[in-house]
Order: sequence, then structure tokens, then C-alpha cells
Amino acid sequence: MRYHALIPAAGESSRFASDRPKQYAPLDGKPVLMHAIERLAAAFPLHMTYVALQVGDRWYDSEIGTHPRVCALRCGGSTRAETVRNALAMLPDVATDDWIVVHDAARPCVDPASLARLQRELADDAVGGILAVPMVSALKRAGDDGRVARTEPREGLWQAQTPQMFRYGVLRDAFAQPGAGRSVDEAQAVEALGLRPRLVVGHPNNLKISYSDDLLLASAILAAMHGAKI
Repeated sequence: MRYHALIPAAGESSRFASDRPKQYAPLDGKPVLMHAIERLAAAFPLHMTYVALQVGDRWYDSEIGTHPRVCALRCGGSTRAETVRNALAMLPDVATDDWIVVHDAARPCVDPASLARLQRELADDAVGGILAVPMVSALKRAGDDGRVARTEPREGLWQAQTPQMFRYGVLRDAFAQPGAGRSVDEAQAVEALGLRPRLVVGHPNNLKISYSDDLLLASAILAAMHGAKI
């Protein structure tokens, strides 16, 4: 049984308002994607990290370059789920019970404690699971007029994060199902098999960068983590 990281990095970042996708935006001296790669490599005994790119990606070679045990797959689809499905079909030398650790390219601040907890709590799990945090803020349902239609109960609701970690065989079967290409994340694809992924407590600092202003917050989080020697 081995660990393989899979980082979907084929998004065009339409909300990011930059001349390049957010995964290549500079953050504390290196691209956001490089932070994500290094975070996983420092926490997992990875056999290989696979980065799934669009076929026409023109930034990876110059911004990321060549690194040991990191392989670029130019297999991006029109959705994140299609990119993951395409990448799974290209993975070489992967056993059915190997772990696939899927992590967002735009999450540069995942902490070592959460990654260690993910490995520990899923070690003997038959399904796999995800990092997530319980919802603590009030949830409002908007009406068509932009006003609050109602308040939704937050009990039992969690905000999904990544990594999401499943056996290769489970993910392969999940993404072979009709409609899997529309899944918002790996967990939803696995749920469609009738399986129930485990929720592993993550950390609110595991920020997903969506807008350019998020880089300032990510920089502050990284500075705090380095100051605490995390």
C-alpha cells in the first residue's frame, strides 16, 4: 500500500482577475501550486505526486519546473471532476488499495497536524475520507430578490476541504459512474456509490484561494505557521 498525491491544476481561475491562473500566483516567493506540492510531500510518504494540467498550460514548465517524484499530466477536462477522472486513468503503477491523496492546487496553507490526522484516522478505513470543518456561522438562504429567504439550520453541516483521500479502486469505480464528471469533489463521486466518506477535522486556516485578495491572508497564515515552526 502506497500514497500517491493528485493535484488538479487545470482551472482557468475566472474569478481571480489576474494574467495567470491562481495556482501560479506568487506567494511568499514561490507559486501557490508549489506550496501545495511541498505541503503534501512534507507530510506523506509519497510514492509520486501527479499534477493534472490543461493540455495547453503554458506556465507549469517555467513556474514549477522539474522536481523529483513530481509528474505533470496534461489531461485537464472542462470541470475539476473531469480532470481528476482523466488523471486517474493515466496513473501508472498504482495498486487497487493504494491511497490517492487529492488536494486543491489553490490550498497552500494546509497544516501538518491536519494531514497527520487524516492519515491516522483513515489508516484502516474501508472507504476513505476528507478534511472538513464544522459550520459555525449562521447560514442564510437567498431569495431571487437578493434578500434573506430563510435561515438554514447548521447542525450537522461541515465545510469540505482537501486533501480528500480514497483508495485508488474506490475512486476509479466512483469516476466510472455516469454523471461523475459533474461531482463537486471526490467525496460526492464516492457518495454516489452508496459509500459514506469519513469526516476528519481540518483547520480553518486551510484556505482555498479564489480571489487575488486571498493571497494576503494566505501570506499571513504562512507567516504565523512558520513563526510557530509548523
